[in-house]
Amino acid sequence: MPVTSHAADVRLAARCRAGDLTAFEELYRVHSTRLYAVAYRMLGHAEDAEDMLQEIFLLAFRKLSSFKGDASLGTWLYRLGVNACLDRLRSKARRNDQQTEWLDDELPPARATTEAGGGVLHRLDLERALRELPAGCRAAFLLHDVEGFEHREIASMLGIAEGTSKSQVHKARMRLRGLLGRVVTGGSRA
Repeated sequence: MPVTSHAADVRLAARCRAGDLTAFEELYRVHSTRLYAVAYRMLGHAEDAEDMLQEIFLLAFRKLSSFKGDASLGTWLYRLGVNACLDRLRSKARRNDQQTEWLDDELPPARATTEAGGGVLHRLDLERALRELPAGCRAAFLLHDVEGFEHREIASMLGIAEGTSKSQVHKARMRLRGLLGRVVTGGSRA
């Protein structure tokens, strides 16, 4: 996350709230790359991540008045972004559950990736495994293990207890280990 001072965050937020377009451009320039990366990892598709990035900054524009300066502006934006991604995933999961329950039994086995003697994981395998995680586990895992946030920060962003964040990250690691182990060995879906 870009390092900014608390005073600089408060000034930037005040300029944005006052309608200073250059301030909002600065906000976008400083935070958009990392927010896009989080959205991409959570949603799994470039187009969805691009749409989500726009949505996150629209939300930020609308909700900047609620930024109190308790956390950094970057943390506040991450909270908005992660929660927007979780809302989209939950909505998509509800729609998919209603439409495709019958497809679950007909999925093909996971593709083995044993190039160069086995044990080689491809980025696509990891991204596919990440998409199979429950939304809460995925968000906590990405924020902790990929983005480097502390559990207390994740708890604040997601509105959960710090212990829940630790538990979600642990569960995500265990599920990823199982999913990626299955891919490497060429196992099939259970």
